[in-house]
Amino acid sequence: MESTYAEALGRPETFERIIGVTNDLQPWSFFPRGARAGATVARIMIFLDGLERPHATGFLVSPRLLLTNHHVFPNAETARLCFLEFNAQVTIDNTRDASIRYELDPDLFFTADKHLDYALVAVKPAADGRFPGEVFGWNRLSIEQGKIVVNDPVNVIGHPMGRLKEIALRNNNLVQRLDDFLHYWTDTEPGSSGSPVYNDQWEVVALHHQGVPNTDSQGRTLRKDGQPWREGIDSDDTVDYVSNEGARTSSILKHLAALRLDPERRALLTEMGPDSGLRQDIAAGPVETPVAPAGPPREAVVTALRPAAVGAGRESREPHIGLTAPKDAFGGRRHLVFLHGRNQQGKDPADLRRGWTGGLNHGLTRAGRPTVDPENVWFPFYGDRLFKAVGKHEAIPASYADAPGVVAAEAYAVESATGTYERLVVEAAALNGMPQNGQPANEDLGSTLVGSFQGALRWLAARTDMDALTIATIFRDVDAYLRDDDIRKDVLDCVAETLQTLPPDGELVLVTHSLGTVVGMDLIANRLPKGMTVTLLVTAGSPLGMDAVYNRLKPPGTQRPDTVESWVNAWCLTDAVAIGCPLERRWGKLTEEHAVVNSSDRAHSIEEYLAHPEVATAIDKFLGRSTR
Repeated sequence: MESTYAEALGRPETFERIIGVTNDLQPWSFFPRGARAGATVARIMIFLDGLERPHATGFLVSPRLLLTNHHVFPNAETARLCFLEFNAQVTIDNTRDASIRYELDPDLFFTADKHLDYALVAVKPAADGRFPGEVFGWNRLSIEQGKIVVNDPVNVIGHPMGRLKEIALRNNNLVQRLDDFLHYWTDTEPGSSGSPVYNDQWEVVALHHQGVPNTDSQGRTLRKDGQPWREGIDSDDTVDYVSNEGARTSSILKHLAALRLDPERRALLTEMGPDSGLRQDIAAGPVETPVAPAGPPREAVVTALRPAAVGAGRESREPHIGLTAPKDAFGGRRHLVFLHGRNQQGKDPADLRRGWTGGLNHGLTRAGRPTVDPENVWFPFYGDRLFKAVGKHEAIPASYADAPGVVAAEAYAVESATGTYERLVVEAAALNGMPQNGQPANEDLGSTLVGSFQGALRWLAARTDMDALTIATIFRDVDAYLRDDDIRKDVLDCVAETLQTLPPDGELVLVTHSLGTVVGMDLIANRLPKGMTVTLLVTAGSPLGMDAVYNRLKPPGTQRPDTVESWVNAWCLTDAVAIGCPLERRWGKLTEEHAVVNSSDRAHSIEEYLAHPEVATAIDKFLGRSTR
């Protein structure tokens, strides 16, 4: 950095500079995504002496579970004295918003831990039967570590001193990481207890609970004047606080995973999503975050890619099947169908449907439109069928960074004897701006991949926020589906099994994602029941703009199916799968096409796509509902 500053520059180049050692510029989406996260935060009120008084802060971590501190809810009895206020805030016009009250339900679920200072409690549905997460969204907690490093910014949303919702954004970086806690320079006040601590991607990294005072060699708390603080004599504002502290999200989730719970309460934890590490198929016990070795032998990585033994491990279980919906939902004429992408094997379709619907409800709420009940959505599930058909055991940890991505791509390229996989990756890189000027072929140690193929994979990883291994495996599954007629038939059969009970003359609102956009196009062209039309097709994060994809459809080419009346496409510039977008350049005029900005670490996430109000509004228009 110092050498850069010391370079001699011409006068026009000196007008603007990054000041300091960090770049504090943020994309515009930082604010609306922060607003979306803030909607999940509630003020906790308590009944005391016949009055309702502000007590603390809490935030949703599932459709019906709220996280706050143990010292806020030390037991279920205290939780019974409290209720929640969402939207306790000022509006964009600086007027007070209309707060919405929800009651707590500690009898359904309550657990707390004093060391980590957390309490997790269920929330009762509103009078209309909807859980708060369906209205305000919820935070997807991840058990993975490394979501924030020292000196990264830390943002806290809460209700300091019981006031209307506030956010701490300035002078707010992480200063220390401990095993179970994080220390950060971020302003809080009493009442902030139970606030979510976010990184700049609006992921929850900690649960705020207290300030950290300066101490002397004897462990005594010090005042701002350097003298020992005297309990009962000195006030709290005389303490020399050096930082604030929050319990790490990963530590809380590991503690929850180790709890001995009955199946009903364990099922409630499952609603927190797959990233939480709390799936029901995981035996109770401590959950450790995998630590990848620095450089695995190439032979070990390739071996891990070979088909798993028949009947080994979880492959011996009964596969999941898709979910149907009431035929009278949305008036009985139109039916909302979600069609997922790859890498969903082993997941519960009910959890996935709730996740998709939660993302859609985020967007609908932001657009001022009524939300959707997950039970009213058809959800074909082919994840297990695709996994079995492709026959790969994805045992390579994503944290291996770039080199194993290249090794994995080599293994996938060998399987694709016609070379279609290589063409897919090279075309994706070219469409994403990789120079085509005859760059020299440089060998990569331990790999036979050279030249354009290796460079294409690395280019995609560099230009997007997805690692090379993820990109390699996504295109592997796209290639396998398009190349192998047996795999294609297995997947389409699986989808058709779920949709076979749809009325033959109905209308579909078909929302597709990733590989699901390719499957959806095949479904529409070849397996749609006679007399059924697709009133709306939504494609998100789609590779349909690549000739290596659309030329292998059945029928091939970019002829829009006659049964599709309207088509809305959403894509993100940093999504390494949404290559060739906007689609209108190849498919002709679409009804709508939206270039959206997703978070850097979730550029390909369907929940991110659906949470954009313009995408959610486009879907809602075709459900035939009246707006509120």
